[in-house]
Amino acid sequence: MGSRLQVEGDGSVLLRVTHSNLKSFSADVRFSLQMTIEAVKEKLWKKTGTSVNSMCVELYDDSRTKISDLSDNSRPLGFYSPQDGFRLHVIDLDPSSVTSGGWLEDTSLVEKYKISEEDYDKRDATFRRFKEKLAHQTPPARETKISNNYMEELCANIKVGDRCQVEPGEKRGVVKFVGRAETLGPGFWIGIQYDEPLGKHDGMVKGTRYFDCPPLHGAVVRPDKVKVGDYPERDPFEEDEI
Repeated sequence: MGSRLQVEGDGSVLLRVTHSNLKSFSADVRFSLQMTIEAVKEKLWKKTGTSVNSMCVELYDDSRTKISDLSDNSRPLGFYSPQDGFRLHVIDLDPSSVTSGGWLEDTSLVEKYKISEEDYDKRDATFRRFKEKLAHQTPPARETKISNNYMEELCANIKVGDRCQVEPGEKRGVVKFVGRAETLGPGFWIGIQYDEPLGKHDGMVKGTRYFDCPPLHGAVVRPDKVKVGDYPERDPFEEDEI
């Protein structure tokens, strides 16, 4: 009784659909009770492939008892009082239907397309061609090794104690270290003590101390990031002036 009230309340019903020729086919489909039987058959045609004119539809209840044949195409589905869980069984009356003979279920009945090795070799966009192309590609060149003198020339005018500005960000400070830093990689590096806590350490990098400065004021960068000159400390209140 509760199921019947639910059906009448929402105006639709959920039915299981089976097919005479498609033994493995089974689907739950929702139908409006206001749909005509002809509209129901059109919906079943899209689901099963059986044409409307070749279709006979039977309605079964949830105990597998046949209730009626849906033979009057002009009547609404609700006339037959279906409920959630009932079953619509589609019978295909066309002996030449696409659903007959198991063609839609048994893939072994479908003739497989085969191509000869000769014809396959004539094609360009194949996986075989792709593998051959990869096999003949030149391995990517190795990255150029950085020398121990990398950016040494940029350090010629940078010395400890110089005021500087570091990019990006125009961060100002004082040079505290110039030279190689093996723990960071080959080449030359510049150690900076920023005027403000814009750094990452206190002059110790990866267990090696290159200089001393307050915590979070230290940085070690490449020389091309550093400009030395007259870079006085910024007034912390100058941004508030109008």
